[in-house]
Amino acid sequence: MTDALTPELILGAYAAGIFPMAADADDDELQWYDPDPRGILPLRGFHLSRRLQRTVLSGRFDVSVDQDFPGVMKACAAPAPGREDTWINGEIFRLFCALHDMGYAHSVECRQDGKLVGGLYGVALGGAFFGESMFSRATDASKVALVHLVARLRIGGFIVLDTQFGTDHLARFGGEEIPASLYKATLERAVQMMPCWQASIPADVLEAEIRAMRAETQAADTQHS
Repeated sequence: MTDALTPELILGAYAAGIFPMAADADDDELQWYDPDPRGILPLRGFHLSRRLQRTVLSGRFDVSVDQDFPGVMKACAAPAPGREDTWINGEIFRLFCALHDMGYAHSVECRQDGKLVGGLYGVALGGAFFGESMFSRATDASKVALVHLVARLRIGGFIVLDTQFGTDHLARFGGEEIPASLYKATLERAVQMMPCWQASIPADVLEAEIRAMRAETQAADTQHS
């Protein structure tokens, strides 16, 4: 029964490699998932194209963190072309907003002219970040949010960025699927680390990390050419 679920139980499930989803927004129940293989996005090996780097650093979007967590969740749950249904029901919304209030769930927001046009959210536990969902209402907005998230996680010393499942979209950035046994071995180390999330990172430090990500991509492309 979902009425017994607490934020603490959700954290325990994540630490064990399990996560909840609802069948749809109208379903009051949550289902538990433990996929094998598991989708991850390597933090060292993220593919950042030259075009996307220019967009990220152009100032087209005002990027912030944890300024409107509920707004990001609601936008992720809203119907969009190609994604008419959502797995984010009222119980998911309640639990993750509680996790945000406790300092575990975080959002990255992209705005234009003060309007929220893209973003993502997930849960940070030790040195692991569990990506949950993203949305975009302007070209490249969710991609910019993802680049900022990866830069932030690298700076913080995270060792796991869990994407739950692999997708063709994430594969463009270096996303891959690995055996659940390998994922859980790394996760066990990650959740025992001291909290790695940093609430405030200077803009110049973030920019330097983003440029370093692009340099790594160029080196990898040269090696494989």
